[in-house]
Amino acid sequence: MARLRVGIDLVQVSRIAESIARFGERFLARVFTAGELAYARARPERLAARFAAKEAAKKALALDGVSWRELEVMRDANGACELVLHGRARAAAGDVALALSLSHEGDFATAVVIASDP
Repeated sequence: MARLRVGIDLVQVSRIAESIARFGERFLARVFTAGELAYARARPERLAARFAAKEAAKKALALDGVSWRELEVMRDANGACELVLHGRARAAAGDVALALSLSHEGDFATAVVIASDP
């Protein structure tokens, strides 16, 4: 029987915007991949949702000690978001199926990650 794990996170968009204002490119390069920045750089709510997705994934997968950039939110051909694991995150998670849902409204962004072992 497959084991299901769930992670959820809620982020204030204004806190992400403050981090960008305070730390600039250093913050962006530490947390987000080039692909994430290409899509979301101009929209703090999109960056906040991606930050929430990374936090939710760390919770669902019990990932400690992996960098933010080893967790990447990508959009498929239909525009749906999916979570892609790289490096140590992928190795630690093993063979797992992931589902991701993102949302943002006003000053809040949220993400839910569901992980299922085969």
